[in-house]
Amino acid sequence: EVQLMESGGGLVQAGGSLRLSCVFSGFTSDDYDIGWIRQAPGKGREEVSCISSADGRVFTPDFASGRFITSRDNTKKMVYLQMNSLKPEDTAVYYCAADAPGRDCGMGLYDFRGQGTQVTVSS
Repeated sequence: EVQLMESGGGLVQAGGSLRLSCVFSGFTSDDYDIGWIRQAPGKGREEVSCISSADGRVFTPDFASGRFITSRDNTKKMVYLQMNSLKPEDTAVYYCAADAPGRDCGMGLYDFRGQGTQVTVSS
């Protein structure tokens, strides 16, 4: 059974940093793409990052480039999202997500996701 559980969300001032963590089970990161998606109130789901299972490359969309860093620890079965220079528009629920082989990172489509963790950035 695939399971993902996030932690590390909270309230931070604009310009601050947060580090989200995700522990996963039921698969290996060599087999599944794994990454982060977010959803703000009244907005659609948005892909934040993705680590490809095929070659380990990290997809980062423009809004996150230079501010958000994704990494993983295969031994601990953990994925991290380091978020720096946070902006109020980054306020959202952040989900750790995994996708079985067949789709590329960047498509924003995932088979599984965790419960989510709230990130609130105050101005």
